[in-house]
Amino acid sequence: MKLSVIATAGLLVIAAAVTASAQAPTDAQIASIVVTANQVDIDAGKLAAGTSKNADVKAFANMMVTDHTGVNKQAVALVTKLKVTPEDNPTSKSLKDGGDKNLANLKTLKGAAFDSAYIDHEVAYHQQVLDAVDKVLIPNAKNAELKDLLVKVRPAFVAHLDHAKKIQSALAAKK
Repeated sequence: MKLSVIATAGLLVIAAAVTASAQAPTDAQIASIVVTANQVDIDAGKLAAGTSKNADVKAFANMMVTDHTGVNKQAVALVTKLKVTPEDNPTSKSLKDGGDKNLANLKTLKGAAFDSAYIDHEVAYHQQVLDAVDKVLIPNAKNAELKDLLVKVRPAFVAHLDHAKKIQSALAAKK
């Protein structure tokens, strides 16, 4: 429970940091946010794939690594094509810090506690990322191709959230 509260509080930084900034993020900042958000999930997925003994959690973690690596490849290809250099900003930095804290917490857990903490974080994280995509990133993307990429990958984030919620329910039923 303590980890869940910490993870959820840390995740609120995504939407809060973006919406609290004095100005809308630029395309270069959006690119950095997208790449960082995906990398955070890739890192957690790699840890979960190597740590969990639960087949559903392991499969989900491997899917996170594969899918988010694919999104990052698309994002990097696009920003390279557009000659846009991703620009660190308070949101991308807070995402990285939150991801690092999540990994540190997960590394202290084992078994069912690890699985629950990982999946709880994935549910909260995907919801926060979707909120940021819908309320900040898509509306503020100036470049049409960047906006199209965000719109294109959004359904995958929705599917990930739904999948994580199903695993979360299954894990809760085992308690």
